[in-house]
Amino acid sequence: MKIFITVLLLACATIAGCSGNAGKTEKTGEKEATSTTETEEKTGTLELTEDQMQTVGIETGLVGQRNLTSVVKANGQLAVPPQNKADISLLSGGTIGKISVLEGQQVRRGQLLATINNQDMIKIQQDYLTAKNSLIYVQQEFDRQSQLKEAGAGTGKSYQSAAATLNTEQARITAYESQLRQLGIAPGRINNGNIVSSFPVVSPINGTVGNITANLGAFVQPGTSIMEVVDNSSIHCDLTVFEKDLMRVKVGQKVNFQLTNQDNQNIIGVINGINKSFTNESKGVIVHAVIHNAQNKNLIPGMYVTALISTGSELTPAVPVDAVVRAEGKSFIFVVAGQEKDTEGKVQFKFKKAEVITGVAELGYVQIKPVDELSPDTKVVLKGAFYLQSKATGGGEEE
Repeated sequence: MKIFITVLLLACATIAGCSGNAGKTEKTGEKEATSTTETEEKTGTLELTEDQMQTVGIETGLVGQRNLTSVVKANGQLAVPPQNKADISLLSGGTIGKISVLEGQQVRRGQLLATINNQDMIKIQQDYLTAKNSLIYVQQEFDRQSQLKEAGAGTGKSYQSAAATLNTEQARITAYESQLRQLGIAPGRINNGNIVSSFPVVSPINGTVGNITANLGAFVQPGTSIMEVVDNSSIHCDLTVFEKDLMRVKVGQKVNFQLTNQDNQNIIGVINGINKSFTNESKGVIVHAVIHNAQNKNLIPGMYVTALISTGSELTPAVPVDAVVRAEGKSFIFVVAGQEKDTEGKVQFKFKKAEVITGVAELGYVQIKPVDELSPDTKVVLKGAFYLQSKATGGGEEE
């Protein structure tokens, strides 16, 4: 009986040992199957055979030197010249009796914008009419003294007094007429007895009505702006160029704009002015650029832009546009990290990502500047980078 129990225990131990070895073998196989993938993920390298490269159309070569346009990158915003923007303010205070326009409305120079009621206007017109009537008497007295002087019957003192009084009255009337014209009232209309208690506010330029800051019936103090009129036909761009790039920027250079908040819409312009002083403490100088065909692009002052100022051509490292891929908001190229033969004697090429900063793109090539310096003999992928990017992300969607 004891012998039977001993044999049974030995058999169980043997079976358990075999089962354990089988489990270890299975786990080892799984590790071997995933070791290549884990290694690629950790090292960031991809491996392809020469046949695979030919199948998907991957081509490699050295980073070339291309004669591309050199640019200076600058940021700024759209603006209009001072003569194309008018703040509509009042020379004399009063109550707004009528507003004849709406925000966004197109107006012409001299068009009525609003009407201001002011009772003091009546006194100005009365004083003007009084001065006109007084001038008649003063003129007659001056003519009488002139005749007496010519006849030798008058005195020189009386003639001089009459002449001085006439000049004073004429100056007073001229001042009243100028004041009335500034308020938009024709002096000839008052001469006919048409006294008014309000004066018009007209647009000084052609343009679009901007923000209206006053309401009907509001009392407005002299010098207070009630609205603005902007003429966008001469809109331009004010760019900030920093000291390190200032010597490369000159009047007449071409500028490519991108509207930051308008789907990066492209606009062409030309530098037409460079300030000669720094703005605040930023060590930046404002550069002015006119925009071609600005009136047909629905541009508004205050829009933010990113600009590339063309400063000439220079020899620069460049690769085909298709050689650069985007991922996680950065730009990359693939470099050949090495090659080796597998067990079957086939050549395996290793590829690795290298982050680059891209510059100007022209004629199918894009300027690149590697973040980590590459040796001159480093080969990169010139064609087929998209396939490697898809393989690196497991076939996921490329950003």
